[in-house]
Amino acid sequence: MSIRNPKQALYEQFAIVAKALGHPLRLELIEHIAQGARSVEALAAKLSQPVANISQHLQALRRAGIVSAERGGKFVHYSLADASVLSAFAAVRGVAERQLAEVDRIVRGYFDARDDMRPVTREELQTLMRDGLVTLIDVRPADEFALGHVPGAINVPLGEIKVWSADIAVGREIVAYCRGPWCVMSFEAVAALRSVGLAARRLEDGMPEWKAAGLPVEMAG
Repeated sequence: MSIRNPKQALYEQFAIVAKALGHPLRLELIEHIAQGARSVEALAAKLSQPVANISQHLQALRRAGIVSAERGGKFVHYSLADASVLSAFAAVRGVAERQLAEVDRIVRGYFDARDDMRPVTREELQTLMRDGLVTLIDVRPADEFALGHVPGAINVPLGEIKVWSADIAVGREIVAYCRGPWCVMSFEAVAALRSVGLAARRLEDGMPEWKAAGLPVEMAG
């Protein structure tokens, strides 16, 4: 079959992917699925959404080739199609950060108010961990930690930060991370730790980006 305008035909296919990404809930689903395969039911609980709504959005992502699905018993688990999906998400985020005034307003009004220090890069963290100079905490919920975490990280969900920090010696730096560069939990964790006199910084991004970079991942045993 001949194609009258192959370039236009290609762009129509590219637009299918762009359209599938064009919903805030779908971007949040990608962030969750990037941590590991999740069922519709688990994602619905995480995002406080009806199962039917989550299923509909996942089907849209699947039709665009962004996620894949595999049945395990009575549940269907969704995974990212490949690492390029996270790269596409990062590209969208990067353009918005550079070009949209509203993004800058949100960052200054909420995120910078909790932590405006330069975050720790992945390379810096590896050096600090190798030399035993920091305590690394993963502030995601326990089920997300179990899907995979940075080797050597301690799981301290955000709600447990105050109790955990009471036993930490002042002076040793703490690095916190969660789901991504704008994950609220790591900002809140750092602010809480600093409020009790502890030295704390964030990792520059989160677990999905760590995995996508091909760095070691440890599973909860």
